[in-house]
Amino acid sequence: MIPAGRPFPGSRGACFAQNLTRTSNTTSGLKSFKQPTTLNDPRQFPVKAKVSPQKLIDRYKNGQSDAVSLLHQLAQVLQFHLEIKETIASGDLQKLCFAFCVVIDGMEYKTGTGINKKEARLKAATLALEEFLPSMENSSLPDTTETKIPVNKQIPHAVRAQLSRLMSCHPQFSGCAGTIAAFVLQTSSECKVVALGTGGFNTRESISSDGRIVHDSHAVVTARRSLMRYLYRNLLMFYSKNPTLSQQSVYQHKSNSNLLCLKTGISLHLYVNSLPKGAAVIPSKLYLNPLSISAWKVNSEIGLHLMVEGKVVSVLSSAVENFAYKVVSMSTADKITQWQVIGYQGALLSHFIEPIYVQSILIGDSCCTDVRGMEVSVCQRVEGVTSQLPMFYCMMRPQISLVPSVATCTTSSNQLTLGINWSEGDSTSEVVDGLEGKTVEESPFKSGTTLASRLCKAAMLHRFKLVAKEAQRHDLLATSSYREAKRMAKAYQEAKSVLRAYLRQQGFGSWLEKVSVSDNFTK
Repeated sequence: MIPAGRPFPGSRGACFAQNLTRTSNTTSGLKSFKQPTTLNDPRQFPVKAKVSPQKLIDRYKNGQSDAVSLLHQLAQVLQFHLEIKETIASGDLQKLCFAFCVVIDGMEYKTGTGINKKEARLKAATLALEEFLPSMENSSLPDTTETKIPVNKQIPHAVRAQLSRLMSCHPQFSGCAGTIAAFVLQTSSECKVVALGTGGFNTRESISSDGRIVHDSHAVVTARRSLMRYLYRNLLMFYSKNPTLSQQSVYQHKSNSNLLCLKTGISLHLYVNSLPKGAAVIPSKLYLNPLSISAWKVNSEIGLHLMVEGKVVSVLSSAVENFAYKVVSMSTADKITQWQVIGYQGALLSHFIEPIYVQSILIGDSCCTDVRGMEVSVCQRVEGVTSQLPMFYCMMRPQISLVPSVATCTTSSNQLTLGINWSEGDSTSEVVDGLEGKTVEESPFKSGTTLASRLCKAAMLHRFKLVAKEAQRHDLLATSSYREAKRMAKAYQEAKSVLRAYLRQQGFGSWLEKVSVSDNFTK
């Protein structure tokens, strides 16, 4: 399924290193670096703070930009919600081509088709502009937009407010709030935090065979598992026999698909108050003089990384051999890279919903001066993977930007290993000891005497079974184990295999394989 990769001359990663070191009659380091392109990259979507929408339209009409670029530029300038989502072609075209449609502030435009995803997206954007531009020009929009507060200001405010509410209820755990990650749901009317996590440790316990130990309690991972709880809760609402609850769910049916999707006009964003560890943290020497760095060294820095006992180690390092009997996990930067391709929902939720992606990643790290490392990690490393992915999966390029930090305190030394989790609908927060992988006795929320966290795999399997029952999915109720339920999500597993094979082909190393016993439990 994956086309043969290009040959890697010399050491591993030389292909990617060539991208970093390719020059145009110059040997200066910064000029020779091939910058990744993201939604806020001025070379891809060149927009000034007060640029005239009409000037952007004129550039498009003169052939200086394409339809996809113009839509993203106008979305930034005019502050409307934009989504270009994959759909299904009608009639006999279903098996012959890809299909996308543009959604602007909840309004869906005509479907565009093409022989590949790039062509289909471009066609959909062109069709949308044919309708959107005349209506926009007739409405006499102002040259600049100052009526809406930018999303990258709304989101930190929402995170700070939610964190303050949680800490005011349980100030004794304020020392756990130094490292924060949060998922924020944006609608036409508000930005609200739906999942939040803090923490920075892997468990020191051995691999759990009953699914009741949380092995990775880093803030981003904790927030993501809290997001999954939020998604499960909304599925139970959607399948409820109560019409009011069903309407309040974030999901809607999608035509020509058995999977649910987020309601039109809803988007998801990720806030982190520290630069994710791993490939996102690229040393400044890679920018100053990349020509002097060997291909292996470049690849070691931007390749996959492991996290073990608070340390970050490249998978290409010989030191990996020393961790054979320790609990390790992939770095947070690598996990975000994976989630932007296969979705944040995970395997079990993929039985019910389409992939869930974040539209932007906001970094509130006062020590971080640019996002180039994050752009390389999340976007550039997987630039060409989309065409190989199954239906509904793609490399979703997020807008990455720096924002003020929301942390009001630093991690206390006596609470260093503790982390908080919360999702919308929870009555209170849960506090987990990252080294133990279990809830602490003093936690405001405790699920039972065993102190198993509500984020553990066993808890997720329980929610999965509840949703399967409400959705009358008897095939899923018949699964014998957590592992089998995950394997049955065929498209998700295919997307994950494609991504990891692609990373391996590009010379970034091999993804850590889970110990099978950790998923082989039944309840």
